[in-house]
Amino acid sequence: QVQLVESGGGLVQAGGSLRLSCAASGRTFSDNAMGWFRQAPGKEREFVAAIRQSGGSTLYADSVKGRFTISRDNAKDTVYLQMDSMKPEDTAVYYCAADSVRLRFARSRDAYDYWGQGTQVTVSP
Repeated sequence: QVQLVESGGGLVQAGGSLRLSCAASGRTFSDNAMGWFRQAPGKEREFVAAIRQSGGSTLYADSVKGRFTISRDNAKDTVYLQMDSMKPEDTAVYYCAADSVRLRFARSRDAYDYWGQGTQVTVSP
């Protein structure tokens, strides 16, 4: 059974930092892209960042570019999201996702087949 488990969410003041982790189990995703999405209350789930299988290429939403950094450790089947210079508008539930198709690299929510349960991130003004 494939599981993605996020951790690291919490409450932070504007300008602060948080680091999210997502550990995969049940299969390896070393040949698959992984991503982070977020969903604020009353809004649709939106793309935040994605990282290619090798970790050599990344994609970011314009709203987080320059502030967030996605990385991965394939030996640990774990992907990370370092969030710096955080803003109140970053408040959302953050979801880790994995693409089941080898070597595909996309930002579309529809490309990701496995999802974590989400972790709440709240940024106070």
